[in-house]
Amino acid sequence: MRLDKFLKVSRVIKRRTVATEACAKGRVSIGDKVAKPSTAVKLNDVIKVAFGDNVFTFRVLDITEIAKKEEAKLMYEVLTGSDES
Repeated sequence: MRLDKFLKVSRVIKRRTVATEACAKGRVSIGDKVAKPSTAVKLNDVIKVAFGDNVFTFRVLDITEIAKKEEAKLMYEVLTGSDES
């Protein structure tokens, strides 16, 4: 799944256009590499998202095309930072 779509489906970022912008501006990284919106997300990837001065770090546990709000939180494990949603 594309990174921008994963961020939207998992509700880490509320809109896909905002997720795409964040990736394009270099605010999202997978591992230690800055990731483009089209970067493929895989299970166990560690993703860092910079929200202003805060950095939200999480590990991908599940990848699904559609997720309800309760299911979305099960798609990742928070490592550091706080969840925006």
